[in-house]
Amino acid sequence: MPDCRPPLAEPSVPHRRLPEGACDAHCHVFGPADRFPYAQGRAYTPPDAPYEMLSALHGRVGLTRAVIVQANCHGHDHAALLEAVARGQGRYRGVALLPPQADAALIRTLHEGGVRGARFNFVPHLGAPPPPDVFERIVSSIAALGWHVCLHVDGATIDALLPRLARLPVPFVVDHMGRIRARDGLDAPAFRSLLGLARVPGAWVKVSGMDRIGDGKRPFRESLPFVRALVEALPERTLWGTDWPHPNVAGEMPDDGELVDAFFEACPDQALRRQVLVENPARLYGF
Repeated sequence: MPDCRPPLAEPSVPHRRLPEGACDAHCHVFGPADRFPYAQGRAYTPPDAPYEMLSALHGRVGLTRAVIVQANCHGHDHAALLEAVARGQGRYRGVALLPPQADAALIRTLHEGGVRGARFNFVPHLGAPPPPDVFERIVSSIAALGWHVCLHVDGATIDALLPRLARLPVPFVVDHMGRIRARDGLDAPAFRSLLGLARVPGAWVKVSGMDRIGDGKRPFRESLPFVRALVEALPERTLWGTDWPHPNVAGEMPDDGELVDAFFEACPDQALRRQVLVENPARLYGF
């Protein structure tokens, strides 16, 4: 049985129109479980949220491209992700969750299926971090294909990881604004470290997960200053995403139409919005 809530059945339609080619750079597909079973030993069991639901959500809010990120609940079986990317007919890309023993043949197969990055988890409640030798071997394996590393971290781990990240031979993307806490303020050490990525070549940040850094109450306005600061600090290396279908949300379920409107408020400059929503993901993911 699912142990997390489903996304809103009817999210609002945004008041503002997204530019053509706007990309949801962080979303997921789950199941359907009768075709794509969830992994044994998973940290959570979501309700099904398959390609059809994701595509409908994107049509409703005006997104034409997306990056589907493999989540813990599907483990290392990428069948659901690969099917969704294929059905997107060039509009979708994927980010994989590679097993420790991943070899060149597996990585090539995923690449041919539209995958362009490998995700690593450093958030303790979702499992142990990858051993350093595994991390370095996989990074070396994906470098030749032009992939990047996608990092799920929390604020407490960013500083400790930075020396390793700065030496990577591939770009790296920090998910969900590093899961910093808005209540700690813009001058908190974890957020200053995140802003400091502007000085690190190859570092990118996703301004996704507004609900995860805020107080859990829609429309998560306390997160807007952090989105604004990151977009201004890394204008050519920031991505935006919904995090649909919002697994393991502790507070109110986000409304994806509201999330679109919130980004317009946090980033009022039209050219900069287009940079983040269209040009940056096109460059990183090869749209």
